[in-house]
Amino acid sequence: MSYFGNISVAAKTTWKGMLLSIRYFFQARKRRKKEWIGEDNYFNKANGTFTVQYPHEQIPIPDHGRYQLHNEIDDCIVCDKCAKICPVDCIDIEPVRSPEVFGQTSDGTPLRIHAAKFDIDMSKCCFCGLCTVVCPTECLTMTKEFDFTTTDILDHNFSFSKMTETEIAEKKQEFEEYQEAKLKAKPELPAIKKEVDVMKKPTSKPVFKPRIPKKK
Repeated sequence: MSYFGNISVAAKTTWKGMLLSIRYFFQARKRRKKEWIGEDNYFNKANGTFTVQYPHEQIPIPDHGRYQLHNEIDDCIVCDKCAKICPVDCIDIEPVRSPEVFGQTSDGTPLRIHAAKFDIDMSKCCFCGLCTVVCPTECLTMTKEFDFTTTDILDHNFSFSKMTETEIAEKKQEFEEYQEAKLKAKPELPAIKKEVDVMKKPTSKPVFKPRIPKKK
């Protein structure tokens, strides 16, 4: 009886599985609307196909997310705060100081430092978002671009500096000349005479004489 009983159980479970597959087969004729997972009725739609033909189709993503970093270099004051707070050192900055203010950002902050180099290595980024929080001009943001797959890991290094090698050399030379001219124009301070140290320690320590109590 156990032999035929096993056959009966196998037939019933197979038929139940086939019915489930057939039901989904007919439901697959309809297609679900592409919606973000944060929608209220996202999980109420259990019928229909929901496979996304990526990359031709993409599910909507939230506006405020932690994706690829972008720096609006024209608004960057090269304060170096983002590089200092980064826990994985994925931001590499090379500043070049300017003798004077050469512009201003979109919010009116004066520009005094050139960004000779501003590279972000997204292969190291842990997407913590700390660099975007400390940025004083809000020029460093995370975009909605999340797919930057590549066969070469060096392609994950994004450079945002607009300066050429010639411009970098000129700005460095300009600041060095400014520093030299500043040192030459600085008046020499007169020699300060050393005053006698009145609080000079004595050469020999005084001898300590203990008190001898008087006999009664």
